[in-house]
Amino acid sequence: MTAEARPLRVALLSYKGNPYCGGQGVYVRHLSRELAALGHSVEVIGAQPYPVLDALGDGVTLTELPSLDLYRQPDPFRTPKREEYRDWIDLLEVATMWTGGFPEPLTFSLRARRHLAGRRADFDVVHDNQTLGYGLLGLPLPLVTTVHHPITVDRRLDLAAAPDWKRRASIRRWYGFTRMQKRVAGRLPSVLTVSGSSSAEITADLGVRPERIHTVPIGADTRLFSPDPAVAEVPGRIVTTSSADVPLKGLVFLVEALAKVRVQHPDAHLVVVGNRPQSGPVAEAIEAFGLEGAVDFVKGISDEELVDLIRSAEVACVPSLYEGFSLPAAEAMATGTALVATTGGAVPEVAGPDGETCLAVPPGDAGALAAALDLALGDPVLRRRLASAGRARVLAHFTWTRAAAATAEHYREAIARQAPPRGAPRTARPAAGGTPQGHGAASDLRLPPRGRGSQTAGPSTQGRGALRAQPTTGARVVTDPEGQLLSHPDHRPSVAGRAVPRAPDMPPPERNSTPAGDVLAPERNSTPPGEVLAPERNGAPAGETAQTADAPGAPGQAAGAPGQATGAAGKAPGGVGSRTC
Repeated sequence: MTAEARPLRVALLSYKGNPYCGGQGVYVRHLSRELAALGHSVEVIGAQPYPVLDALGDGVTLTELPSLDLYRQPDPFRTPKREEYRDWIDLLEVATMWTGGFPEPLTFSLRARRHLAGRRADFDVVHDNQTLGYGLLGLPLPLVTTVHHPITVDRRLDLAAAPDWKRRASIRRWYGFTRMQKRVAGRLPSVLTVSGSSSAEITADLGVRPERIHTVPIGADTRLFSPDPAVAEVPGRIVTTSSADVPLKGLVFLVEALAKVRVQHPDAHLVVVGNRPQSGPVAEAIEAFGLEGAVDFVKGISDEELVDLIRSAEVACVPSLYEGFSLPAAEAMATGTALVATTGGAVPEVAGPDGETCLAVPPGDAGALAAALDLALGDPVLRRRLASAGRARVLAHFTWTRAAAATAEHYREAIARQAPPRGAPRTARPAAGGTPQGHGAASDLRLPPRGRGSQTAGPSTQGRGALRAQPTTGARVVTDPEGQLLSHPDHRPSVAGRAVPRAPDMPPPERNSTPAGDVLAPERNSTPPGEVLAPERNGAPAGETAQTADAPGAPGQAAGAPGQATGAAGKAPGGVGSRTC
């Protein structure tokens, strides 16, 4: 069998895997299934909330990398108990949350790096789903990364909507991880994205050269999201999906538009797939327009219930200010429901031409949105025409089978790109469980062997010795009487007679690129030291350098001292669409 034809062994990384809250889990679920259907083996390596996968045991396995799961319900922003801490990555995770930041992209990348260090022989390629963490740099395997859209877009929109300087300070701190993502993205050999709009944003915001970016549109599960004439339309029903009350989703404009539409269509009502906000712009708009009985929120519904809800609507609406792709648009069109959508970001690439496959309006324009909804609700012939053309468009361009086939081709390109030239000496491939050596390896330390399949992979908590990595080189190693490592080639110079170790999971810094020890260090000439609590320069008023306990949080709303973090959880940045949390 030729290299071009043989099945591939894929490690698919996902720091957020819940398919019912944000688009990242949807992406992992459907892509892994379709890759397996093409004959490839896929091991999904994920953190909480763990992915829900369709093809487990049928070409897909799941390895769980446990975190502290700090944003879980019903106790988000919790303070872990002492016995929950396992290693320094856990400490980093909590410290970042306590100081108002979002730790998961960095900490998951470090755990994934540690897990993959001894498994080079198990995979042909690593596919990262928008983690963009430092731990991915220097992996000894071909790497492909999907960036659905740069999270810098969310950051800009959130800052623009912030009501005061305290909120802006919190937002800047929450989105601090985007500096890391920009550094990492600029050093990646291959980036996949889902739309032309996202490709342009990745070049503009993350500095990735256009020739390194490859557009692979994703799609809808057209077998599930399909028309069913047996499901009756509910007069006046408009359905939309909004996983979080964030400016990017544009839900507040749809609420305002609904108030205008009800003048001509008193039975018009909105069903939002997502959490009901208890405060904020959307809640205030519902109250101000007297729409308490005309806007319903549903959450925790199954895929089948979601499909039936879309089928029952006369109109589906995507009011987003920006989308990197818009799964809700593709799924509504596949279901055979007429679509009203904005032209924000990549939405037009999915929804198609105005008047042919959808009714398109400018983002952030409640009046235009109301006019389009009024037209669609009042014209059943128009709705049927849009619905039929919309489904045909999805079947032709946006299916997971097409996405998986194109993604696999980019895997092969990444593998070929990293292969040594013909005739060049090859480095011996370590046996499974061994540790790759050389620049970019996870250090000369052998980590405990990891299991495969549906299991938990992580450091043992059975005492101090269980967590201590053992050296594999012949270099001189010095330990104290208790086994504390004092001297090793991977150690930095000693301070006050005691060695300061480099974290074994970190990639070595590149010369003239990222400062040494960049896991925690701010970028030189960019963000001042002490950025953990400080907002960006030239952005916030003087005196804004420390986040106070009464300052409202950013999208995660963590604020204050340990144990005092408050706010809504579940707003994990990144993703291709939204479901319900």
